[in-house]
Amino acid sequence: MRNILIIGAGRSSSSLIEYLLQKSEQENITLTIGDLSAELAERKCRGHKRARPVAFDIFNETQRIEEISKADIVISMLPAHLHFEVAKNCVALNKHMVTASYISPAMQELDKAAREKGLVLMNEIGLDPGIDHMSAMKVINDIRDKGGKVILFESFCGGLVAPESDTNLWNYKFTWNPRNVVLAGQGGAAKFMQEGNYKYIPYNKLFRRTEFMEVEGYGRFEGYANRDSLKYRSVYGLDNALTLYRGTLRRVGFSRSWNMFVQLGMTDDSYIMEDSENMSYRQFINAFLPYHPTDSVELKLRHILKIDQDDIQWEKLVELDLFNPDKIVGLRNATPAQILEKILSDKWSLSPDDKDMIVMYHKIGYELDGIKKQVDATMVCTGEDQVHTAMAKTVGLPVAMATLHILNGEITTPGVHLPISREVYTPILKELKQNGIIFTEHEVPYMGYNPQNVNG
Repeated sequence: MRNILIIGAGRSSSSLIEYLLQKSEQENITLTIGDLSAELAERKCRGHKRARPVAFDIFNETQRIEEISKADIVISMLPAHLHFEVAKNCVALNKHMVTASYISPAMQELDKAAREKGLVLMNEIGLDPGIDHMSAMKVINDIRDKGGKVILFESFCGGLVAPESDTNLWNYKFTWNPRNVVLAGQGGAAKFMQEGNYKYIPYNKLFRRTEFMEVEGYGRFEGYANRDSLKYRSVYGLDNALTLYRGTLRRVGFSRSWNMFVQLGMTDDSYIMEDSENMSYRQFINAFLPYHPTDSVELKLRHILKIDQDDIQWEKLVELDLFNPDKIVGLRNATPAQILEKILSDKWSLSPDDKDMIVMYHKIGYELDGIKKQVDATMVCTGEDQVHTAMAKTVGLPVAMATLHILNGEITTPGVHLPISREVYTPILKELKQNGIIFTEHEVPYMGYNPQNVNG
C-alpha cells in the first residue's frame, strides 16, 4: 500500500482529494490528509477507509518529519511561503513532492540536491500556474514540430462567476483567496514585451491598461498584465518572440472600477488603521478623503474620483454598501487592504448554489514558410456549486494527476520542475480532457499586436 501525504485541506483541495479517493483501490494508495483544523481534515476524508485525517501543525518539525517519512510522495497545498520547509524535509527523506505554487528562489536552490537523489519536485501544476503552462507548451511545440517560429505569445486566465450566477454590477465574485484578489498587481511594475519593446506598467496605472478579447459563447473580456511575464521567455523558449504578455481576465469594466480603490489607497497593506475594530464602512471611506466642514462623504468621493451621480461607477460603489454608517468593520489592527477584503466579502461571496467559471485564452502568433499565422486556444470550465467549484477542479486535478504519474514512474525527470515537458503535459492534458477541462484551438488570421484593442 502506497501512502500520499496531503498537507492542507482548504478549498482548492476538494477535487484533488475526491479524485485520489476514487482512484485509491485501483492505484493501491492511502491518503493521509493533514490540516491545522482536525475537523476540516476529517470532513475532507469523508469517512473513506483509505483516508486518514491528521491535525497537522506545519511548524511542528517533529510531526512534519514523522508524517513525511511515512509517505511515498507529498502534496503541499499550503500557502506558497510554507512549501520550502516541506520541500527541504522531502529532499532529506528521499520523497517526491508536488505543489501548485510558483517556484520560489528558495525552492529552486533545491534543484541540484533533488537531481542527485533522483527526486521530482513538481511545482506550478495547478491552474495558473499549471494548466496555462501545459496547454501553451502543447501549442508552441506543435508549431515548432511543423517548422514554425513563434513570434507572439499572449496568455490570459481568470477565475470568474458563471453567467447564471452573475448577480452584481461588478460581474465578479470571489472564487479563490480574496486576499490575493485585493493585493493583485502589487510588489513592482508589470513587465512584458510588445512588438520587440520592453514595457512596464506601475501599479497605479495597471488597471487602466487593459486588452480586450472575445471568447465564443461567453462574450467579451478584458485582461490586465501580470506582474512579470518576462521570466517565462527562456522557460517557454521564446527569447526571440516579439511579444510576450501574460495577464488576468475579468469582465469588461471591472478594472476601471477596481482602479477607484487603487487610486484612493484602499488596497494598501503596509500600515494599520487606528481603531479599525470600531470603524464603520462610511468612516473607512471617509478616512481617505479630505476634510470638509459641510460636504458629505458621497460628494467628496465623487469629486475626488471625478464621477457623476448617474455614472455606473457610482452605482457599483453604492451596491457595496460602502456608505453605511451602521456597518462596522470589526477587525482589530487592520490594514486598508484587510478592511476592503472584509467589505467585499460581504457582497462577493458565492452563495451555496452559485457556480464559478474559469476562462483561459492563449493567442499564439507564428511564422511558417514566410507566412504569419495565429492559433487561438480557449478553455472554459464551469463549477457545480460552492464546494465543487471550477477553481478547485482546475487547481486540484492536475496536482492529483501529476502525483500519480510520478508515483507510478511515468514522470521521472528529477529536479525542481514546472510542467512544460511533453513527459508531463501530454498525459495530463489528455486526462483533463476526459474530465471536462477541454481546450479548443482555432487557426485564425494573424492579428499581431493591435493598438485598437487596448484601453489606455
